[in-house]
Amino acid sequence: MIKPDFSQPVPHDLGTIHFIGIGGSGMSGIARVLLGMGHKVTGSDLRDTGNVAMLRELGATIHIGHDAKNLGNPDTVVVTSALWPTNPEYLLAKERGIPVLHRSAALAYLTTKNRLVAVAGAHGKTTSTGMVITGLLRLGVDPSFVNGGVIAELGASSASGKDNLFIIEADESDGSFLHYETAVALITNVDPDHLDHYGSLEAFEAEFAKFATGAKEFVVISSDDPGAVRVTSQLTDRRVLTFGLAANSTVRLFDVDASGARVSFKLAYEDLVLEAKLKIPGVHNAINAAGAFAVLVGLGFDPHHSLAGIATFEGTERRFELHGEFRGVSVYDDFAHHPTEVAAALSAARAVVGKGKLITVFQPHLYSRTKLMHREFAEALALSDQVVVMDIYAAREDPEPGVTGRLVSDSFTNPSKVHYVEKWEDTPAVAASLATAGDFIVTMGCGDVYRMVPELLAALEK
Repeated sequence: MIKPDFSQPVPHDLGTIHFIGIGGSGMSGIARVLLGMGHKVTGSDLRDTGNVAMLRELGATIHIGHDAKNLGNPDTVVVTSALWPTNPEYLLAKERGIPVLHRSAALAYLTTKNRLVAVAGAHGKTTSTGMVITGLLRLGVDPSFVNGGVIAELGASSASGKDNLFIIEADESDGSFLHYETAVALITNVDPDHLDHYGSLEAFEAEFAKFATGAKEFVVISSDDPGAVRVTSQLTDRRVLTFGLAANSTVRLFDVDASGARVSFKLAYEDLVLEAKLKIPGVHNAINAAGAFAVLVGLGFDPHHSLAGIATFEGTERRFELHGEFRGVSVYDDFAHHPTEVAAALSAARAVVGKGKLITVFQPHLYSRTKLMHREFAEALALSDQVVVMDIYAAREDPEPGVTGRLVSDSFTNPSKVHYVEKWEDTPAVAASLATAGDFIVTMGCGDVYRMVPELLAALEK
């Protein structure tokens, strides 16, 4: 992987910008903003995805596949951590002395002239960021934003707004979230993750404390997550708004009803009690809404109007997203890739599926995470009626001997609920054979498992 290097000076004028790996959610969002600012944008990616198609429509020139000849003559190159240092376009840019910026450095450059709200946490970032953005738009604010997923109502993950607020999903996986000039920090949780980078839980939490301490105006942080509570104890010189189910929360969530397709709840804030019903399911989304609400009231917006705006949020792509139905079986896709996320997503799906079976097709992400958390994944996935475990999506990591998806499947206490299928091409038929009318099949993971959805629908047809 290519690690962030903030020692690279950012050019005063980025000029023509070439993105290596332009189709990723973060990279495509930044590219979209730069196109909106009038920059010429080129790029490359391994696949011709929806993000690539969208950027082409906006004027970007994009090549499929990585090759040195794709580089052209840009003034600046932007890269992502998902790239290998042997990438031919990256190597040629370095050889020619072209400024190479990590994605996070390019994003930091874009936000420097704005009042920045940065959303961080091991999970819940994309939804929480989307809720803040939706709430602001409903309040009549026109913010700039870069989110980690497409906001369903807007059909976009980023935009260049006219007002002075800039909202971003800040990536903690490589420590780059420390380099933003943050005005408001929203921390959804500090659930252990990316320990391959940080080395220990203590180091992971210490970085979140630094992130929160760097916020110039105020911090919004979970009152329920144990790691977040430990971080909060270190923030004695900061204005802190807490949110969650805990009795001492600044924004206290209660009377949550997550029994159906739309979660409802009440919020207690100062001397007010407010009610809302979201358009999406799950207790975790009620908690996300409480955090987004705390950001908006912290910024000075009316509590009633803020919550009403958040309640119109329709979700983001790859968050329990329905893709189709055949033979009465609904096929969904979800981005969850951490045990806590998996448990939250499946609990929400369970409330929606009713009497039907919940069948999860799970693709583990990263050898390091799978090795460290395979038992936790098995426990979370057991909320399904049946689970099909695929092999690991390596992303930026080299294979590790003995670490496969079988680590997860072998950790199930009830082996009758789980099926380990090593080959991609065999997976759709196995999942389809488990399903009958009224059931849900959910593809789950942050790799490329979403690409299986058409194959699952075809398998159901057969």
